[in-house]
Amino acid sequence: MRIPPVLRQPRPLEPGLHVAVVAPSGPVLADRLERGCDVLRSFGLKVSLAPHVLDRHPGRYLAGTDEARAGDLQDAWCDPDVNAVYCARGGYGAVRTLDHLDWDVMRKASSARPLKPFVGSSDSTALHQAFARRLEVQTFYGPVLGGPVLGFPDPAAVVLESLRAALFHPSEGRTLTGTHSLVPGVAEGVTTGGTLSLLSSLVGSDELAPAEGRIVLLEDVNESPYRIDRMLTQLLRSGWFAGAAGIACGSWERCGEPEHIDRVLLERLGGLGVPIVTGLEFGHGTVQLTVPLGARARLETGALIIG
Repeated sequence: MRIPPVLRQPRPLEPGLHVAVVAPSGPVLADRLERGCDVLRSFGLKVSLAPHVLDRHPGRYLAGTDEARAGDLQDAWCDPDVNAVYCARGGYGAVRTLDHLDWDVMRKASSARPLKPFVGSSDSTALHQAFARRLEVQTFYGPVLGGPVLGFPDPAAVVLESLRAALFHPSEGRTLTGTHSLVPGVAEGVTTGGTLSLLSSLVGSDELAPAEGRIVLLEDVNESPYRIDRMLTQLLRSGWFAGAAGIACGSWERCGEPEHIDRVLLERLGGLGVPIVTGLEFGHGTVQLTVPLGARARLETGALIIG
């Protein structure tokens, strides 16, 4: 099995550097966003909101027009005075920005100056996949600023520690411990993945790179077991899982009984013959650890070891 190359790692942040907040997906509640921004300020970082972050599209499920959301993201990525780009929330809409981004311009910005971290989760899966495929950069799958963890009072200390470590010490190794292994074994590869529903929605697009030689991170929220089955089946039938090194599952928040979810995962993915670990603390749960995508990792009994 061919292990793909590790993607380029962003520069470490340090106090005083500038984080731009963008909203490529759903509309954001200002009070929740402010709490999330306060977390970054507590790290000693300067925070600014992109011009359209608090916009609301007439359809009410998007944070402004496609062009405005994409423009904010591209401007922040290309601005030499911005040192990191952070997503305000998930929801829906990031995939609609992909055709409005000038990837040539963003690629030039990536190579012309120190590489900046990009952080988001859930609907941002579409952007993580695109950044890996088109810009060949590592990104961070971590809690969004206006979401139900950072956007609420008193997020768990372990969440803050994980995020701070990712931003300030990206080259340091980290270990996520799961609950159990559905399929035992050891695998090495490069991390990819994110929210299952977003991955399945990218089938047939240029942004979804094959999972060959990769450890695939999977999680989702508010999806019934039969819908998880359907999305896994779609990815399997498309050939996307071919050659995957292993499967690392995070939270399946409000998706049904854990035993039922495990049964679906084992039934659909057990035939791949690769290790499958479940219960890792990333995704939509109350504890959302930050995980680099595009990094070298090792999957073994009950754990994902990165770096």
